[in-house]
Amino acid sequence: MKRCFTLILIISFLGTISGCRGNKMNGKADLVLRHGKILTMDSANPDAESIAIKGEIIIAVGKDKDINSYVDKKTDVIDLNGRLAVPGLIEGHGHFMSLGESLMGIDLRPARTWEEIVDLVARAVESAEPGEWIVGRGWHQDKWKKEPVPSVEGLPLHQSLSRISQQNPVMLIHVSGHGVFVNEHLLSKLGISRHTPNPKGGEIVRDSRGNPTGMLRETAQDQARAALEEYRARRPSEVIEDELRQKVCLAAAEAIYKGVTTFHDMGETFAVVDLLKKMAEEGELPLRLCVSIQEPAEELEGKLGKYRMVGHGNGFLTVRAIGEKVLDGALGTHGGWLLEPYSDFPQSTGFNVTPVSDIRRSAELAIQHGYQMAIQGIGDRAVRELLDIYEETFAKHPEKKDLRWRIEHCQVIHPDDLSRFADLGVIFSIRGVFATSDGLWVVKRLGEKRTHERGYLYQSMMQSGAVVINGTDPPVEDINPIINFYRTVTRKMTDGRVFYPEQRLTRQQALETYTVNPAYAAFEEDIKGSLMPGKLADITVFSKDIMTVPEDEILSAKVVYTIIGGQIKHRAESP
Repeated sequence: MKRCFTLILIISFLGTISGCRGNKMNGKADLVLRHGKILTMDSANPDAESIAIKGEIIIAVGKDKDINSYVDKKTDVIDLNGRLAVPGLIEGHGHFMSLGESLMGIDLRPARTWEEIVDLVARAVESAEPGEWIVGRGWHQDKWKKEPVPSVEGLPLHQSLSRISQQNPVMLIHVSGHGVFVNEHLLSKLGISRHTPNPKGGEIVRDSRGNPTGMLRETAQDQARAALEEYRARRPSEVIEDELRQKVCLAAAEAIYKGVTTFHDMGETFAVVDLLKKMAEEGELPLRLCVSIQEPAEELEGKLGKYRMVGHGNGFLTVRAIGEKVLDGALGTHGGWLLEPYSDFPQSTGFNVTPVSDIRRSAELAIQHGYQMAIQGIGDRAVRELLDIYEETFAKHPEKKDLRWRIEHCQVIHPDDLSRFADLGVIFSIRGVFATSDGLWVVKRLGEKRTHERGYLYQSMMQSGAVVINGTDPPVEDINPIINFYRTVTRKMTDGRVFYPEQRLTRQQALETYTVNPAYAAFEEDIKGSLMPGKLADITVFSKDIMTVPEDEILSAKVVYTIIGGQIKHRAESP
């Protein structure tokens, strides 16, 4: 079997990663799921008991008795025993290669103090060669049990990290990806000192004497990331490609194990797309990818036409969007671009990371070449700027219809801008889990009134009439859709409090944001998002009915089967 699929099977077993509607299609089924509770997301036939699949296509959906005629001795029949089956879940926003990379480096998400992080790095240093880079990801200062001492703006100073890593560059990526913390060895290597000016769109955080603390916000981190890429690029080409393929396999395995059948990848370079295309043609992409191009506007010209592809590699690779260019930074690093200053950092309104002129040029190229725009707008100023750019571009090209452009994250939105999404046909791309992970600290950033009026307005977005899609932004958050579903419908934070409960989505709405809505957002509603004859047999099966069990039982549900194109890619050990 191909390498990626073999890896998925290994992980699967370890973890154990292990009446009909429409015209009946001729022939016996290769696979039948029966005795289940099937939510089709098809309004004309919303509930069923059985699904018949031939090849990669659904050929019948209905009652058990209606599907029996599709079964013969060669048909693989799975008894769902009343379990819930839904259309294959679509991760609406993530970073596929970064997810794979995060599974190879130091995972900093569980750390609850700065000292724990230093200890993790110290253990990595023990087995590293001098000069070898040490990379970790996932820390967030507002999730630590105590503030480091000494600290600046709640962030540590590099000295304790630098003492245990004197011969190795260390780069610790913030969970948001919008900042890095580095040691003295790397600061020196980069030539960053008290005399180094802040770059446009970023900040070198400094202590009271003006010395760099080790924290590099937004564009200030670019130099460190470029140095890491230069270090990695010195390896033999076959080593580089093998590592990239390993990232693909690891990310795919993680997604499939957790029930995801399609992944909206929000920004890869042309070089990565070349590899993904090669793997799709080889049949080595284990799950379906909708990939956005993330390159500067000057790099897009002359290449977009060549790279646009829909359903390449037997439906496993689509490239038809530009994103995720970050118009602004993250709220956690005080980088989100706001209309008014931060409540806990009044000297700042955040950062415009990518120049507005670059976004405007990318928008013009997108509309010329039939691409979507899928650009990050976290703060209310960033969202407004993007809506203005989209509106201006649409007005210049009235002949262009059904564009389905997106704004990613939409964490803070001024009430005046909420209705503009539906008016322009722009899609809200939210991270349901962000409301509860950010809710523990975001009121400090925005203040109570602004948070209530503008923050994480998920139900208001639904009521506005615009399309809303969901996702977890992996590796920022766990890709697990069950966790995200739970947080979206409960808004319950880890401390038990509920974050503005009036903005909760219903379970039906939350499932729509994982199925029919992201299928629409990717122009794939004719082949994905619902279980109907003629559509792709992408299906997720749960151990519990997450639509009806008591709220607190949702998190105990597991993925029993992940089926992509009629192929069982994950089967729980005890389904």
